[in-house]
Amino acid sequence: MSDPITIAGSPGSPYTRKMLAVLRYRRLPYIFMPIARARATLPQPKVALLPTFYFDGVPVTDSTPIIRRLEAEHADRPIVPADPALALIDALIEDYGDEWLTKAMFHYRWSYTADIRKSAEVLPNWHGGPLDADALAAMGKTFADRQIARLAYVGSNPVTGPVIEGSYRRLLGLLDAHFAAHRFLLGERPAPCDFALYGQLTQLALFDPTPMALASEIAPRVVAWSIFVEDLSGEDATTWCNAGELPTTLAALLGEIGRTYAPLLLANAQAVMAGAERVETQIDGQPWQQAPFPYQAKCLKVLRDHYAALDAGAQAKVDAALAGTGCEALFA
Repeated sequence: MSDPITIAGSPGSPYTRKMLAVLRYRRLPYIFMPIARARATLPQPKVALLPTFYFDGVPVTDSTPIIRRLEAEHADRPIVPADPALALIDALIEDYGDEWLTKAMFHYRWSYTADIRKSAEVLPNWHGGPLDADALAAMGKTFADRQIARLAYVGSNPVTGPVIEGSYRRLLGLLDAHFAAHRFLLGERPAPCDFALYGQLTQLALFDPTPMALASEIAPRVVAWSIFVEDLSGEDATTWCNAGELPTTLAALLGEIGRTYAPLLLANAQAVMAGAERVETQIDGQPWQQAPFPYQAKCLKVLRDHYAALDAGAQAKVDAALAGTGCEALFA
């Protein structure tokens, strides 16, 4: 058995939850460390992100490349599909979960009174030792004020809020329909895209009051799935779907990605390249305004490089799967 991997994070971090679930499914031994203790005792990454992995004592962040590193270093129970075309589709959905669905998580958590209050009262308790009433109140206020100030940075504002909320409601319906027939997004076996959406849903469907109530009302299968995926260590690996014959419910999810995330990726990349001060575009027929986000321009480049590296046959399968979804514009 390999040595345990040290991972530092917090239960309130969707990316921490994403990666813990990956480790459990893959049956990779790990040591989980609360982020406050890690910051006091371990080397820190250049950019403080959750979770932080430690490989041979070196801090590493960014969940997507960490998943690929684990795939290269550990052969058993892989999660990246072997079919190159399906792996590209998986990467696109994973990116949507990590970069678009997180907007909903952040928006709901720091825009509604009940959600702000719950996060301010609960989340600080996961960052260190016990807190008395005064310390918790002070830390909660500081934390909430800091996060609320970041709303505009992640793209949540009075203009974009209705777009984000409409997208989340539609996603719940799409996933609930999909999970009526399939255990995971790509069939009967989990992939990185499952863990990406799961990470965000641990907060949206299971913690934050406003989106949790909506999920409970209209998407009970999504609530159940978000609990189920936490520990898949006993799950037997079976098969992924055929990239040439995607389930109609999965095609519908790709249509939602093409409706929302794809146009934002394209507009953001143009704004970053032009050095613009704002991203201004239309998403789902509604205005969208936010500050340019260089990291998401990098995400688009990574997806395009992935597509360019496919052979002609795999590209043809991807093109057919994405045709009419709106996602094809990302690779045009």
